[in-house]
Amino acid sequence: MSIPIVSTKLYIPHPRAKAVSRPRLIERLHEGMHRKLTLISASAGCGKTTLVSEWLAGCPQPAAWLSLEEADRDPARFLTYLFAALQTIGIHSGEGVMGRLQAPGTLPVETILTALLNKITAIPDHFILVLDDYHVIDSRPIDNAIGFLLERMPVQMHLVIITREDPDLPWARLRVRDQLTEVRTADLRFTSSEAAEFLGRVMDLSLSREDVAVLESRTEGWIAGLQLAALSMQGHKDAASLIRAFTGSHHFVLDYLIEEVLQQQSASLQAFLLRTSILDRLCGSLCDAVLGGGADALLSGQETLEDLERANLFIVPLDNERRWYRYHHLFADLLRQRLYQTVGSSKGEEKRDVEELHLRASEWYEDHGLELEAFYHAAAAHDVERAVRLIEGEGMPLLFRGAIAPVLNWLDSMPKEELEARPVLSVMHASALLMAGQPADVERKLQAAEKGLRGAAQDDDKTRRDLIGHIAAIRATLAVNTHQADAIIAESQRALEYLHPDNLPVRTATTWTLGYAYQLQGDRAAASHAYTQALSISRTIGHYMITMMATLGLGNIQELDNQLYMAAETYRHALQLAGDPPLPVACEAHLGLARIFYEWNDLETAMHHGQQAVQLTQQLQHTDRVVAGEVVLARLKLARGDVAEAAASLAKAEHIARRQNFVKQTPHIAAAQVLVLLHQGQVGAAAHLAQKHELPVSQARVHLAQGEASAAMALLEPLREQAEAKGWEDERLKITVLQAVALHAQGEKHKAAQLLVEAMTIAQSGGCIRTFVDEGIPMRKLLREAVIHEMMPEYAGKLLDDMEAERLNDESKSGPRQVLAAKSLIEPLSTRELEILQLIAQGLSNHEISERLFLALSTVKGYNRNIFDKLQVKRRTEAVARARELGLL
Repeated sequence: MSIPIVSTKLYIPHPRAKAVSRPRLIERLHEGMHRKLTLISASAGCGKTTLVSEWLAGCPQPAAWLSLEEADRDPARFLTYLFAALQTIGIHSGEGVMGRLQAPGTLPVETILTALLNKITAIPDHFILVLDDYHVIDSRPIDNAIGFLLERMPVQMHLVIITREDPDLPWARLRVRDQLTEVRTADLRFTSSEAAEFLGRVMDLSLSREDVAVLESRTEGWIAGLQLAALSMQGHKDAASLIRAFTGSHHFVLDYLIEEVLQQQSASLQAFLLRTSILDRLCGSLCDAVLGGGADALLSGQETLEDLERANLFIVPLDNERRWYRYHHLFADLLRQRLYQTVGSSKGEEKRDVEELHLRASEWYEDHGLELEAFYHAAAAHDVERAVRLIEGEGMPLLFRGAIAPVLNWLDSMPKEELEARPVLSVMHASALLMAGQPADVERKLQAAEKGLRGAAQDDDKTRRDLIGHIAAIRATLAVNTHQADAIIAESQRALEYLHPDNLPVRTATTWTLGYAYQLQGDRAAASHAYTQALSISRTIGHYMITMMATLGLGNIQELDNQLYMAAETYRHALQLAGDPPLPVACEAHLGLARIFYEWNDLETAMHHGQQAVQLTQQLQHTDRVVAGEVVLARLKLARGDVAEAAASLAKAEHIARRQNFVKQTPHIAAAQVLVLLHQGQVGAAAHLAQKHELPVSQARVHLAQGEASAAMALLEPLREQAEAKGWEDERLKITVLQAVALHAQGEKHKAAQLLVEAMTIAQSGGCIRTFVDEGIPMRKLLREAVIHEMMPEYAGKLLDDMEAERLNDESKSGPRQVLAAKSLIEPLSTRELEILQLIAQGLSNHEISERLFLALSTVKGYNRNIFDKLQVKRRTEAVARARELGLL
C-alpha cells in the first residue's frame, strides 16, 4: 500500500484563451533547448507559469510537469512525484524504484537517480521536465539531488525550474559551460505595448494611452499588479483617478489592490475566497464541504469556481474537465494572510472557525481516500486525536506507507510537554525514528511513553494495552539490530501478549522478530514457521517491509538446510521485491547468493553478488552487514588464490567490527583468518587464533594441517552429534567432510569412504562443490578412490573434474619456477612442511621450531626427514639450497 498520487500536480496548465503573446520570450526558451537547464526565476505574479505553459503548447517535444508544494520537501515524496510526472510521457522508473521510495530507512537518492538516468539514456526522443514552484520545497537534499541530476543528465532531457528564489545549484559552473538559460523579473515585465494589450484586450478596459503609461510605470510592468489594478477598476467610472491613487512598492500596491478587488465582490464570494484559501487545490465538492454546504448557498462550489475562472480572478484550472483548480499562488498567499489577520485580531471563536475549516477539509480528504492530505489538515486544525488516528490508518499506518518524513516533522514540531503528556505520541515518535534509521533516541521516547502510561487514567484499557505491546515490539526490533536473541524473544512475547488482535501490522512485524530470534538460537524449524506466518499475513495486509524481511529469513533457513536451489530462488524473489535500484536490505539477498554461488564453484557470479552486497551495506546505519560482506569477499578471494587480498579484506572487517563493537561477527572473521593463515603456512598463528576464539571446526583444521588426525577427530565427533540432533544440515555436511579427511589420514580408508558417501549424499541435492574442493589434495585422493570403487561415481567424478580444473588454473597463474618445482618433486611438500622449511631457512634449530609451532621435538625431526626425502637431500643446508633452486623459498 502506498500514498495515492494526486494527479492534478502533474497537469500542464493550458494557455489562457485571452493572453498576451510574448514571442521574444518564447524564442528565448526555444533557443535554450540545447542547454541542460532553463531557470525562470522571478517574484510572485510575474507570469512565470503562464509563459512556460504557452511555450509548451507550441513545443514539439513531449513535456512532463510537476507542481510542487511544501509537503514535497521530503525527498521520498519529491522523487515519487518526479517519477510519476515522467510516467505521463512514457518514461517508467519500474516498480522497484517506486517500492524503494515507499520503504522506510535512509533513501539512496543518487542510486535511484542513477537508475533513472540509465533509463533515460536508452530513450531516443528528447523531452522536457518542468518543476513549478520549486521555491516552496527549500530542501538541501533535493537541491543536491537536482545538482546530481544536472551533472549527469543525458542530452535527451531538458530541465525547466520555475521559482521565486534561486535554489542552491552550481550556477557559476552551468554558466561557464553554457548549460543555463535564464529568464528573470526584468525579462518578464510587460513592455508598454504588452501592458496596453493586456489592459485592453484581456481585461476589457478602455484606457487612454497616458493612463496605460502611468499604470505600467506604477506597476513597473508587474503583471499581477496590472491585473489587480484592472480588476479594481472594473465598474469604476473614473479609472484615471483610481490609477493616480496608489503608489509605492509591490507590498503596498498589493494591500491596496486586494482590498479594492475583494470589496467589489459580494459578501458570499468574499467568504468563499477567504475560507477556501486554506486549500492547495480546489474542486466543487471539496469547497462545499469546507464551507459547510448549507442549503442557503446560491451557487454550488463547482459553479463558483467556474464563475471565478470566467472573471479571470486569479484561478488556474488543473485539468481539462475543469474539475480541479488552484488559486494563483500570489492571490492564495494574500487571501490566507487576510484570513489569518482576521483571526489574529478576533476572539477565539473565529480561530476555532478556521480550525473547523481544516477539519472539514480533513474529513473530505479522508472520505476520498487521500489520507496524507487528511492528516495535514488535521494537524493544521491542531486536532491531535484525529491526526494520530489518521497516522495509524485503517489497517496499515501511514508510517508503513512511505509517510515517515511528514509524520516525523509534525511530531518534531510539537511541544515536548504535549508529546510527553500523550503516550501514544511518544510511541509513534519512537516508531518513526526507528523507521527513519535514527535509533539513538528511540529508547528515550519509549521511556517517556511508559512514564505517561503510568500516570494516565485507566479509562481505555484496550488502547493502553496496545501501546504497551507496541513499545515491546519496538524494543524487540532494536534488539534485532544487536542480535540479542533472549531480549528479542522476551520483548516479542510481551508484545504479542498485549497487542490488540486487530493490530496486524505490528503483530506481523513481531512475528518476524521472533523468527529471527529462533534462528539466532539455532531452532531453524521454529524460525521457518515464524517467517512463513509473517510472510503470509504481510502479503495479505500489504506490509511491504515485513514481506521483504520474512522472504530473506526463509531464504536463509533454506540455505542453512542445504536447499540451495530453493534458497537461490527465494533470494532472487527478495531482490525483485527490493526493486531497482534496490533497498539497502537487499544486501542480505546478495550475500546469500554470493555464498550459494561460491558453493556451486561459480566464483565470478559469487564475486558479483558479494560486491553488490558490500555496496548496498554502505547505505545502512548501525549494522554489521558490511562486516559480513567483507568476510564473504575474503573467502572468494582466497578461493581464487588472492591470499594477500583476502587478508586485507579480513583486516578491514576486523577494524570495522572493533570500532563499532560488532562482537557477533568476531568468530566469523577469526574463522576466515584461520583459513588465510593456513594458506600462508602460518600454522602456529592459525592454531593460536582458533584456540583464542574457541572455534572447534577451525581447531580441527589446524590439527589436520599439523598431521594430528586423531586430535581433529576428537573435536569433530561431538560437533557431528550436535548437528545431527539439531538437524543442522550445513554443519553436518562440513563436519562429515572433515571427518572423512581425518579418517583417511589415519589410514582408516573404509570408514573414510563411508563418511565421504554420506557427505556426498547430503551435498548432492544442493549441488555443493566447494565444501569438497576446498579440502585440496587429501580430498582428491578420497574422491579418486570413490570413483574407482564406484561409490556415487557421477557426483564424485564431477567434484574431481572441478578440482582438476582449479589445479590447472592455479598452475597457469603460477610462475614457471613454481611449476618446475611441483614437477621436480617426487611428492609436493605439505603446508606444515613448507612452514618448517621456512623456519629452517631462517636458521632456527629443531628445538626452537618445536617451541614456535607447539610441536614435540620428535615430531619436528620427523617432518625434517620427510622434507629431506622429498627434496632428495641429506642435510639442512642442502635442503635450503634445493628449495631456493626450486622457488619454494
